[in-house]
Amino acid sequence: MAVAQIEFSKELQSFVHEWKDKPGSLIMILHRVQQEFSYIPREAAERLSRELNMPLAKIYGVLTFYHYFKTSKPGKYRIAVCMGTACYLKGGQSLLEEAGEILGIKGNEVSDNGLFSIDAVRCVGCCGLAPVMMVGDEVYGKLDKDKVPEIIAKYKKLG
Repeated sequence: MAVAQIEFSKELQSFVHEWKDKPGSLIMILHRVQQEFSYIPREAAERLSRELNMPLAKIYGVLTFYHYFKTSKPGKYRIAVCMGTACYLKGGQSLLEEAGEILGIKGNEVSDNGLFSIDAVRCVGCCGLAPVMMVGDEVYGKLDKDKVPEIIAKYKKLG
């Protein structure tokens, strides 16, 4: 049975080589892999299993424990709705529901056109702007659900 191969950039290969023998390095390496691919492809986890001489089950144990790590490819525009205490109390749930309604998706799903995915996240560190929604690295604060269609429309135009 052939093992699926995945290409790691030279920078990622160097990072893995530099970190692989350090105690507790798995999370650092997984962060770097996700940075490169926007998620952790199964082939990448299998390659790390071989290169780190670590059981694949241990890698998946970490991947599934931490909500930050994604094992399926997100949309081109990842919408993150903060559900931390301040955002939740000021209407974060309604932002999440409105975005999902507009796009016809729920958490961990990707829109049919591959452009959008939605995640409820714990805190983005912008409590003074609550409630907050992010699209990629762009922060939108002091929102109400009536502003969500306009934000999504902006990214739909970009394609």
